[in-house]
Amino acid sequence: MRAYVLTDRSLSRHAGQFVWLAINGEKATNAAFLRKYRIPGYPTYFIVDGIHERALTQWVGGATVAQLHTLFDEQSAAWSRRMSGTAFANRADAELARADSLYGASEYGAAAAAYGAALAAAPATWPQRARAVDARLFALSEADSAEACVELALAQLPSERHTSWSANIAGNGLGCALQLPRDDLRRAKWIRDLESAAHSILADTTIMLSGDDRSGLYISLLDARDDADDSLGHLAVAQQWSAFLDGEAAKAKTPTARMVYDPHRLSAYIEIGHPERAIPMLEQSERDFPDDYNPPARLAIAYREMKEWDKGLEASDRAMALAYGPRKLTFYQTRADLYAGKGDLSGARKTLEDAIAFAEALPDGQRSPRTIASLQKRLDGLK
Repeated sequence: MRAYVLTDRSLSRHAGQFVWLAINGEKATNAAFLRKYRIPGYPTYFIVDGIHERALTQWVGGATVAQLHTLFDEQSAAWSRRMSGTAFANRADAELARADSLYGASEYGAAAAAYGAALAAAPATWPQRARAVDARLFALSEADSAEACVELALAQLPSERHTSWSANIAGNGLGCALQLPRDDLRRAKWIRDLESAAHSILADTTIMLSGDDRSGLYISLLDARDDADDSLGHLAVAQQWSAFLDGEAAKAKTPTARMVYDPHRLSAYIEIGHPERAIPMLEQSERDFPDDYNPPARLAIAYREMKEWDKGLEASDRAMALAYGPRKLTFYQTRADLYAGKGDLSGARKTLEDAIAFAEALPDGQRSPRTIASLQKRLDGLK
């Protein structure tokens, strides 16, 4: 987003309405922000009422420039109505504003119901329909309402099939379908239908989608092939994914834009059984961004997959020297893998002990009891 979307000059027309603020969730100084605004994943964007410090809504994941324009225009209009006491034009708009507020507060069950009320009250030509559907799908998935999520995705895909919303609808719907119990008689057909839609969307180069959205759709398809225990199908999708990412990275005009694809390219290379392909790209990123912990941390993962334990530990040393915040815990875990891989269980145990101590010392808002318990369970397994 920062490299490809937020740089678009057309967004400057919103400058008088919004104050732009980037929050680094890894820094301890931002722990209070994380306590107040729950982040379901990165990237997450909040529209915040600066007077009352309430999240008017949130946006999770990538977006196109057009989608951001729509979001900003809608939220600016809704905020102005609230401040002036002006009634909404119709019930659908009023329900949407209520749903957005619940969504921004991460009250996903209530938000899903409110978005449903907005959609039920909306006319067929309601301009906010696609965004309301997108938000309701995510809210339903977070509220463990998989069946309703799938039904909504299947119902809305025909009308949004050739729009920028299609990837999110198909991807979220497929993710929800995979969550259904295996004894649900509709499960297999729903998965097939959503996989077919996802493949069609990826094949349609006329749809304006971000690289992130296309990449995310490939990941959803990989999950579906794993669910079917289809190793050959999984490999075929992974090869397509890898080729797509290589093509996108080759078009990048700056090192920053190219490095955007590093994590997904690394994952794709691992999926196709060639982690060594990531080494040149990650070494270049480390040269381009010597103060960034991500390139050496990803190198450590690549070397782990290659069973090059000592090279992985050397890369891990460089990453750990730069790392901070909750993200560092994943680096500890990779490091423990490397020690265990080379047969140094003492080193693996010491690494996990250090990880637990680091995790426990994180401030409230960054500290995760679930992560600490997971690290402790892994440590116990080494004893």
